[in-house]
Amino acid sequence: MAPAKRSSRAKSADLLPQAFYARDSLLVARDLLGKLLARDGVVLRITEVEAYRSPDDTANHCRVGRTERNAAMWGPPGHAYVYLCYGLHNMLNLVTNREGEGAAVLIRSCEPVAGLPLIQRRRNMASDRSVLLTGPGKIGQALGLDSLWCHHPLFVPGGLTVHDAPPVTAALAGPRVGIDYAQPADRVAPWRFAVAGTPWVSVPATLRPV
Repeated sequence: MAPAKRSSRAKSADLLPQAFYARDSLLVARDLLGKLLARDGVVLRITEVEAYRSPDDTANHCRVGRTERNAAMWGPPGHAYVYLCYGLHNMLNLVTNREGEGAAVLIRSCEPVAGLPLIQRRRNMASDRSVLLTGPGKIGQALGLDSLWCHHPLFVPGGLTVHDAPPVTAALAGPRVGIDYAQPADRVAPWRFAVAGTPWVSVPATLRPV
């Protein structure tokens, strides 16, 4: 796959509209590949995501109903849901579907486009290799996020934003990671998507061409 041509700038005019997120999380997840996350001079190209479709998905945080922790995930779409995992890692999710449906897309891996020195400082890592940003906790750290970013609108200028970019020409899909608590059918569902032909992907062995 030829690498997508991309700018180091993420412009307000290229913000993805709220309507982009108001669709089934599987559609949004696939379409997020190659898009740009931006905050505070850091721009990341999204290379791997996971979809969490509805409370019927036993891997979904909303399976237990509405709680203080998962409130942002219930919508409206186009807002951030950031949660603390294992007391260490802040995980960024982009809320999808219609308000009240409890669905989101987890950002698992990215490739740096701009702001590499700041990313390295936040990650306390001098590397420019894929280990820098392959894993959802690493994305939250690179962007300087915590749970206070829950409910933040991603489609308005300022703060954390998501910008359009050329679609990827080839993608991979496979089971989601770290959901051993879910029912067997949900554990094997191919709801993790990644850009093909890039090293900026976690757990590549379980991914196959779409």
